[in-house]
Amino acid sequence: MGTDTVRTDEADEAADRRREQRGWYVYDWACSVYSTSVLTVFLGPYLTEVAKSAADADGYVHPLGIPVRAGSFFAYSVSLSVILAVVIMPLVGAAADRTGRKKPLLGAAAYVGAAATAGMFFLDGDRYLLGGVLLIVANAAQSVAMMLYNSYLPQIAPPEERDAVSSRGWAFGYAAGSLVLVANLILFTAHDSFGISEGMAVRICLASAGLWWGAFTLVPLSRLRDRRNPAGESGEATAPGLRRLAETVRDMRRHPLTLGFLLAYLVYNDGIQTVISQASVYGSEELDLEQSTLIVAVLLVQILAVGGALGMGRLSRRYGAKRTILGSLVAWTLILAAGYFLPAGAPLWFFVLASGIGLVLGGSQALSRSLFSHLIPPGKEAEYFSAYEMSDRGMSWLGPLLFGVTYQLTGSYRDAIISLVAFFVLGFALLARVPVRRAISDAGNPVPDRI
Repeated sequence: MGTDTVRTDEADEAADRRREQRGWYVYDWACSVYSTSVLTVFLGPYLTEVAKSAADADGYVHPLGIPVRAGSFFAYSVSLSVILAVVIMPLVGAAADRTGRKKPLLGAAAYVGAAATAGMFFLDGDRYLLGGVLLIVANAAQSVAMMLYNSYLPQIAPPEERDAVSSRGWAFGYAAGSLVLVANLILFTAHDSFGISEGMAVRICLASAGLWWGAFTLVPLSRLRDRRNPAGESGEATAPGLRRLAETVRDMRRHPLTLGFLLAYLVYNDGIQTVISQASVYGSEELDLEQSTLIVAVLLVQILAVGGALGMGRLSRRYGAKRTILGSLVAWTLILAAGYFLPAGAPLWFFVLASGIGLVLGGSQALSRSLFSHLIPPGKEAEYFSAYEMSDRGMSWLGPLLFGVTYQLTGSYRDAIISLVAFFVLGFALLARVPVRRAISDAGNPVPDRI
C-alpha cells in the first residue's frame, strides 16, 4: 500500500509538472508575436519611414533637440529601451525571489507591453516620437516579463528535462510567429482588397500583436504557480530594492564561472538580438526589398526555427549543450559574412540567408537558456535570470548602437551588418573557456550526464 501511495504521488506530481510546463509554453506563444511581427518585421521599416517624413532637409530628426539621422532612430530607440530594462529588471527579479510572487509581476509586465504594442495603431503621419516612446515601453516590458518567465524553468523542469522543455518553449513561440505572419502577409499584400491603405495595414498588424500577447497571457497566468520563499516572508521582503540589487551582484561574484558564461552570452547574444531587430531595415534600405518579401523571409525563419530549435535540442543530447551552442556561433559568423555580399534586389538569396538564420536561431537561444538554468544557485532563479535577461535583451544595446553609429558614420548598412561578426567570434572564444560541468557543481546543482 505504501509503495502504491508513493507511485500515485509521483504520478500526480508528474502530471502537475506537465500541466505547468504546457502553460509555460503558451507564454512563448503569446509574446513571440511581438518579437516577430513588431520588432523584426514591421516596426523597423515603418518607424524609419515615419521618422523620414518628419526629418529636415538634411535627413535628420531632432528628438529633445538632439540631431539624429532618421535611418538610425529605430536602432537608437531599441538601445534606449534595453537600457531602461537594465534599471528595472534586477529590482523586479529581487522582489520576485524575496516574495515568491512571480506570477503577478509577470502579468503586470506582460500587459504593460501588450498595451503599448496595441497603442502602435496610432502611429501615423510624422509621429515618430510616439513610435519611439511606445517601442521603448513595450520592449522594456517584454524584457522584464521574459526574465520572470525564464526564471520558472528550473522550477518546472528537473535537470534532465530542461533542454527539451526550453526547446519546446521556443518552438511554440516560433509556431505562433509563423501563424500570425501568414495572417499579416495576407492583410498587407491584399490591403486594397480590404479597402485599407498600406500604412493602415501595417498599423493593424502592429496593434493585433499587442492584442494577441494580452489574450494568450491569460493561459500561463492560470497554470503557473507561485512558490513562496520563506526568507521573503520573514521581513527580508521589505529590504530596499537597491540594497538587494547590490547583494545580488555580490552573490554573483562568488560564482565566477556563472559570470563567465553570462559574459560570453552577453557578447554573442548581443549579435543575435541585433540581427533580429535590424534585419528588416537592412533588407528594405540596403537591399531594396519589398515589405512583402521581408514578411515571407521572416515567415521562413519562423517555420524553420521550429525544427531548428527541436533539432538542436536533440543534438544537445548527443553532443552536449555547450558544443551545440559553439557550433551555432560558427554558423552565425558564416551567415553574417554571406549577408554582407548579398546583391540588392535579389529576394532569392535573401531567402537563402533567412533559411540559415532560422535553422540556428531557436536552438542557440533555447540551449543557452537551459544551460544557464543549471548554473543558478537554488532559490536565486529570478535574480540570476534578471542578469541573464540583461544579456538577452537588457544588455543588447551595444549591437544596435554600433549598428546605428556605423550607419550614421558611413551611410552604409552593409558596413553596419558586417560589424556584428565580432560579437560571434568573441562570444565563441569566451564560451569555449567556461568549464560548464565545474560551474554547475560550484553553483550547488547536480551535474547532468551530458552537458
